[in-house]
Amino acid sequence: MDILRDFGFQPVLLVAQIVNFLIILYLLKRFAYKPVLTMLEKRQKIIADSQVNAKKADEALQHAVEEEKRILKTAQSEAKTLLSDAAKQAETIITAAHDKGKQQVEKLLQETHEQLDRERRDMEKQLASQVTVLAMDMLASSLKGFFDEKQQKEVLEKASKVLKR
Repeated sequence: MDILRDFGFQPVLLVAQIVNFLIILYLLKRFAYKPVLTMLEKRQKIIADSQVNAKKADEALQHAVEEEKRILKTAQSEAKTLLSDAAKQAETIITAAHDKGKQQVEKLLQETHEQLDRERRDMEKQLASQVTVLAMDMLASSLKGFFDEKQQKEVLEKASKVLKR
């Protein structure tokens, strides 16, 4: 026991530190860990919904392509049986339908990609903001026992500048 006392071991302080650690662990788990997990689950759901929407858009594209092929085959068979004037008219209709279908599909794909990009950027910004706030709060609570109030403010300002980059 003399060796432990020579090294400054004090059982009362050890027990107090263990209790403080358990309190801080409980508070972090309740007020920081669970909200972050909840937020991440919401983000995952949004991403999954976006993927479902992208899959639907892809299916719509496939359907449009199949519809386009079907229209082309029908128009070609009719064009063979009609006179040269009817063949020219059918070709004009096919070209217009093809262009319109292609434009609609391209527009739908572009809108879907833009929406996914916007949602991803928004989610990244929100996550970065929340992580920064949590990091600053954790740093502030961690510095209380080590520095005086002025030094704490300086450290927090420097950390804030670094995190905002």
